[in-house]
Order: sequence, then C-alpha cells, then structure tokens
Amino acid sequence: MGGGGRATGWATTQQDAALVLEDGRVFRGAAYGAVGETLGEAVFCTAMTGYQETLTDPSYHRQIVVAAAPQIGNTGWNDEDDESGKIWVAGYVVRDPARRASNWRATSTLPEAMQRQDIVGIAGIDTRALVRHLRTRGSMKAGIFSGAALADTDELLGRVTGQPSMLGADLAEEVSTDSVYTIEPTGDPRFTVVAVDLGIKTNTPRMFAERGMRVHVVPSNASIEQILDLKPNGVFLSNGPGDPATQDGAVALTRSVLERGVPLFGICFGNQILGRALGRDTYKMKFGHRGINIPVIEHGTGRIAITAQNHGFALEGEQGEQFDTPFGRAEVSHVCANDGTVEGVRLIDGRAFSVQYHPEAAAGPHDAAYLFDRFAGLMEGA
Repeated sequence: MGGGGRATGWATTQQDAALVLEDGRVFRGAAYGAVGETLGEAVFCTAMTGYQETLTDPSYHRQIVVAAAPQIGNTGWNDEDDESGKIWVAGYVVRDPARRASNWRATSTLPEAMQRQDIVGIAGIDTRALVRHLRTRGSMKAGIFSGAALADTDELLGRVTGQPSMLGADLAEEVSTDSVYTIEPTGDPRFTVVAVDLGIKTNTPRMFAERGMRVHVVPSNASIEQILDLKPNGVFLSNGPGDPATQDGAVALTRSVLERGVPLFGICFGNQILGRALGRDTYKMKFGHRGINIPVIEHGTGRIAITAQNHGFALEGEQGEQFDTPFGRAEVSHVCANDGTVEGVRLIDGRAFSVQYHPEAAAGPHDAAYLFDRFAGLMEGA
C-alpha cells in the first residue's frame, strides 16, 4: 500500500445523475466514470474486494452492477487484474467512491478507467436501500443517466422499459473470441484441453496451465470437428452471460462431446449448458448469486466450499437427485447452502461434471481450486 496515493478527481467534476428502475424507483446521485446514458439489468454484487475483476468479467455483459460494499476504488486500477480485454458491465453503481487510489500496482484510478472505456456510472446513492429493493423485487431493467442524457422521469422510464429483457438474451457469441488462441502450460505439457469460450475469464486458462495443461480457447460457435481436430484430452465449458435457454448450439456441441466419451468440465454458464445437455431445464432466478462468499455443499462428500459466483439463471433440481440421461445416470452433485439452488451436476460414471460457481476465484476464495485437479485426474484415467 502506498502513502499519499492518487486523487480520483471525481468529486471535482461531478454532475447530477439518476438511476431509474423499471418499476419507477429513482435514485439520484452524482456521475461516476463516463457521463451519458447506459441501459441494462440492475444486479447487485456482495463482494467486498475485486471490483476490477468484476467489471472485466464477460458474464456481466449488459448488466448494471450495484456494489454492496460501501467504499469502492481504494486500490485504483492496474494492468494485471483484468479478467478480459475490456470492461463488460453496462454500468456501475457505488455509494462512497474512494477519493484517492492507494496501491503500489495502480496505474490509474477506477473512474479514469471507466472514462477511458465509456462506462457510465453513478455514485453517492443509498446502495443499502437499492440492494434491499432488488432483493425484494428482483433484478430488473434499469438505466443510468447523466449530463445531456438526463430528462424528466417519465421519459427516462420509457427508455428503461423499452430495452430487451435478460430473459431470452443470447449473449455468449457477443463476448466470445473470434478465433482460436492457445495458452501454453507451465513446465512440460501433460494434457490438451479445448476451452469453449462462452465468456471465459483470463484466470481460468492460467489455472489449467499451472497444472500442465495446454489450453486451446475456441469460439462459442466451434463445431465438434474443429474441437476434435485439436486432439483434446478434455473439453471445458466456460462461464458466460445471458439466458442458457438460448444456447441450443452449445448444448448440441456438449452432447457431441459426451457421445464421444471425451472428459468434460464446465463452470457457471457451462454448468447450465451441461445440465441442459443432460435434459434439465433452466430458470431465471429472482436476484441471482453474485459475490465471493457463497457456501456450497458437495452431496457426495459433505464438503462445504466458500465460493465466488456470478449468475442469474440456474438449473432445476434437488440435492442428491439422480436422473436418467442418454449418456447414463446423472445426479445433482452440489447445492447452495443458503437457498438450495443447484450448484453442480455430474455423470455418475465420472466422464463429465460441472459446477455453478467460479473455481478460478478471481477475485474470491480458493476453496474450489481442487476441481481443476479433479479434471486432470479425470483426463488421466480416460
């Protein structure tokens, strides 16, 4: 940590701003980051750290993220912690922006990074009241307006309600890579993994590479032939944004992988894709799970992990439930200790498994990192 730090400058240039929710609730504050207009789904994240990783997570595409932690921006912005090549959130809502960034790795401040990437935000509102409202009413359409974008409330509400819903949103292709790229392993290669990029985070291939896995990251619309041409020992389905019910292509690809007996591992959006491939339905949650302190129970072992999560959709099912699939018997392997939401499924013969949370934990706890080793063991035994 540094001493004086770098002044953010946000307080000296503030303009009025408004956050408008689709149910008519309005929160007024000051512009933060870029000035203008942005639309998206209002969601809240309970993480107290890791705002840079949150903002650059492609899973947050088209979402206005509300920070439940009261003070944001303390450590500034650096060149190392991005989880993708850009900020993906539609907008950012904070209560008390840090007036100085103080960290030896900081290369700029958070509002400067938002301004560079034209991310509209709002500061100085009662985020406690906003989070409670979203918990009660559920995630909903929203907009942030400042500067010339401000207008009377009825007009702003019309802009908010006129935007597309997250239910039925097909977004994975919008955040996926356009071409194949490869992350080489640390040390001698042990396995080759093909990672289907539905919105992958930077730290995930890094976790594979640390375990001797060469990772070929392919676009979300890759064919089974393109994947098999890379001669994988295993296939990985990444996290990503949008409604999993729209991902018929990814589901068909997953079924093709399962038919060939290639070991498969999925996280977050990938868990929902595997679940759909196994015949389960998905649904939109009231307000989702977004944070880095969410407890998950593994049914077979009773093991509890504190996990990082970011999802607004989930698989239907109950803890320990077993069911038939075209690929053999499967089970609900993990559930959330808070509300019983399905947090993992697997084929009982072990060829495929997935979890709803983020074992790469950027940011977050490292309780679930062992799942990368479990995948390595699965490939070793294949």
